Amino acid sequence: MKVTISDVAKLAGVSTATVSHTINNTRYVSSETKDKVFAAIAQLGYTPDASARSFRTGKKKTIGFIVPDISNKFFATMIESVETYLSGKGYHLIVANTKEDIVREETNIRLLTAGLVDGLLLASTMDNFQQLDALIPPGFPVVLVDRVFDVKKYASVCVSNFQPIYRSVCRLVGKGDRRIGIIGGLPRLSTTKERISAYQQAIVDCGLPPEETFIRYGDSMENSACGCLDDLMEQGCDAVIVTNGLMASEAITYLHRRGVHLSKDIDLVSFVDYESDFYELYANQIDSIIQPVDALGSAAGEEILKRVENPDTPIFEKVLTSTYKPYDQPRSWNHSDR
Repeated sequence: MKVTISDVAKLAGVSTATVSHTINNTRYVSSETKDKVFAAIAQLGYTPDASARSFRTGKKKTIGFIVPDISNKFFATMIESVETYLSGKGYHLIVANTKEDIVREETNIRLLTAGLVDGLLLASTMDNFQQLDALIPPGFPVVLVDRVFDVKKYASVCVSNFQPIYRSVCRLVGKGDRRIGIIGGLPRLSTTKERISAYQQAIVDCGLPPEETFIRYGDSMENSACGCLDDLMEQGCDAVIVTNGLMASEAITYLHRRGVHLSKDIDLVSFVDYESDFYELYANQIDSIIQPVDALGSAAGEEILKRVENPDTPIFEKVLTSTYKPYDQPRSWNHSDR
């Protein structure tokens, strides 16, 4: 049975009018009462129909952005880029952090789409599209960011890293490396699947025997790369590709502390997800795959506003490309490269 606004009001101990005002921000409601209403919404899984105009009295001029790890500078930089674009158009941004937790994502989707925002940007940690789709109110503007699904029901903005990873493997083989490992993020994510697929294809095309044990997975968050790196080094890998900027920076620091010399003792391919002096210190020792994170954020902001202001905008998948730079080529770390 569908949960109604009356059910929310009963559980929260308030009137249906108070629930409506809380959802739509159309009248002052105390923080304590808001907390009760939103707690009831989350507990009941209440989702108002986005097409029901009785719950929408005009745009809020606010966009929600659900990210998997706000401490990761890749997402922090993207948030800044999105906010800069939206503020220039007169919109505000609300950010929710899931910490790669599916339950937290479900809760945040329900809360934000319950009248708090006009549209939603989502870097989902889910691998089940049907589970995600069931949470989105009919007609609610959504743009998937960075992470996508095989089902193309929602617009998306992402980055393709297939060619850069493929090229990096070929370059490593050309240098004489034969035991090339890779550290991916969470296996369920579309970004991880594409990067591992590119690695596997390049290994085969370069004539190396596929070694499943050379593929290791972290969780795309802090403190997950070092164990993977230890395992690959114990297997005698002479090169490693780290497919996440946060994990890559940890890998570089870890190798340095162990006295392992980059480009001499081991070759490293590092994702560069954000601008940092840290990478410049090692720019002449590592190959880099530089992500266009600023462009990704701006494109995401542009796409969600199109759908907020014109709900009939066709579904569109925008794919940006990263830049592969071997360490013996000059590097420019300005925003235009990223």
